[in-house]
Amino acid sequence: MARRKISGKHPFRAAFTVACLAMFAFVAFASSMAEAQERRRNLLEMLFGPRVIYQPAPPPQPRKQRTKVPRPQKKTTSGSVTNIMAAPPKEAPPAKLEDARKILVVGDFFADALADGLEEAFVTSPGVVVSERSKGSSGLVRDDYYDWAAELPTLLESEKPEILMVQLGANDRQQIVTPQGSYDFKSPQWSLEYERRIGEIAKLASDRNIPLLWVGLPAFRSSKFTADAITLNSLYRSTVTAAGGEFIDIWEGFVDVEGRFVVTGSDINGQQVRLRGSDGIGMTQAGKRKMAFYVEKSARRLLGDMTSPDLLRLDGSNLPELVSLPPSEIQNVVRTAPIDLSDPNLDGGLELLDRNQLVKSPIPTPRDMLVENGTMPPAPSGRIDDFTVLRTGTTPPAAQP
Repeated sequence: MARRKISGKHPFRAAFTVACLAMFAFVAFASSMAEAQERRRNLLEMLFGPRVIYQPAPPPQPRKQRTKVPRPQKKTTSGSVTNIMAAPPKEAPPAKLEDARKILVVGDFFADALADGLEEAFVTSPGVVVSERSKGSSGLVRDDYYDWAAELPTLLESEKPEILMVQLGANDRQQIVTPQGSYDFKSPQWSLEYERRIGEIAKLASDRNIPLLWVGLPAFRSSKFTADAITLNSLYRSTVTAAGGEFIDIWEGFVDVEGRFVVTGSDINGQQVRLRGSDGIGMTQAGKRKMAFYVEKSARRLLGDMTSPDLLRLDGSNLPELVSLPPSEIQNVVRTAPIDLSDPNLDGGLELLDRNQLVKSPIPTPRDMLVENGTMPPAPSGRIDDFTVLRTGTTPPAAQP
């Protein structure tokens, strides 16, 4: 077979084809040599394929900042923009009346906490004002620091309270000094002198006809403090009750079911909240409100309608508008004489429906027989209460429908 000659008519095309083939062969040879130089395959790679080389994970990208989406807003009728997701503003508490009843709270730092709770309890009652006159480190033992028996008459005259509330004793766990001598805490002489001082405070209220509410002490974290509080509460209860006052026991609100001190407990709504401070003595705001909850019932009973949040005072500025009739319509007003609502004659009244007296029937009605003589009308024949069979022994005729 004869070879085909390359025509000499296109020498440039032949040279270009040869150059391209040479370039492709060089590139393939160079890539294979580079791969061989990079790494050599072992027997496992030759049998099971090339090894997978894991590249390290890229470094974490910085987190994008979240853009705050504005809350939906709406336009009011006046054209201003308001936030429809915002909570409605709280209404301001009503202003207290000028003749509002006053609760005077005296004592130590517990009395200060009690006054805060009472202010929250009666914030919506315009007829009640809470006046706090406490001394944090005071008590009935250290009368040289603050003498409540000497200072209280002045407070009662200036404040003129409707109710006197006393809560103290947390600072009284110490020796008491009298002109006759010094007595240790909880000794018989100490208890007698302490009861005398309690009775002196109670007498100041009873002489002025002011109701006395003596609030007891709560439990403490220290077991020794708690035992001392139990002793003091027993003295308050017996002495105040004998003097005509009322002892308010708040013990159950600050212990668990086994009578142990608790820091967290139920508030007045039954929710678990923190009631006591970190020192195991002071009260949180929820604890103050819970103390006031025990006193609130007695205070509302003594103050009556003045504790109502709907209490209003009528004066010249808020009297209701009186509707006056024109003279032409006054003559059409019907005037009716008073009617006795008890109606002792049992005749239905005289002028409730008609001015004319009802004509009494000559034949007594069943009602008249029952009311006047106590006689029951005879039962229809054949009814279950027809006892003619028992009286005569005859069979009654069949009852007619």
